[in-house]
Amino acid sequence: QVQLVESGGGSVQAGGSLRLSCVASGYFYSEYSMAWFRLAPGKEREGVACIDRYTNTLYADSVKGRFTISKDNAKKTLYLQMNSLKPEDTAMYYCAAVYAVVPATPLMQNEYNNWGQGTQVTVSS
Repeated sequence: QVQLVESGGGSVQAGGSLRLSCVASGYFYSEYSMAWFRLAPGKEREGVACIDRYTNTLYADSVKGRFTISKDNAKKTLYLQMNSLKPEDTAMYYCAAVYAVVPATPLMQNEYNNWGQGTQVTVSS
């Protein structure tokens, strides 16, 4: 198991940027595939971006070209750089991890068994 702690959320106007961080505890961090999910009021939790243990990335169509996921194994930290934010990006953002697996459907939440507590992102128009 790995403990995950997100930070970096906040309130921003449309068109602005935020960078989320997710710091992990534990060992063998480089062996984890990781992802960012978000949960907006009245909606189901959706996968936003993922990066597997081989650093392959995948993005939801709704954020492609605006968000960038990256992973610093030395710092045990996952990042989500969010640019050109829109009001519809408003949500609680969670990081997730799974050890030693390349998920077959990497933007599906049931692929991951380690979750952080979330950080709130609010984008105003």
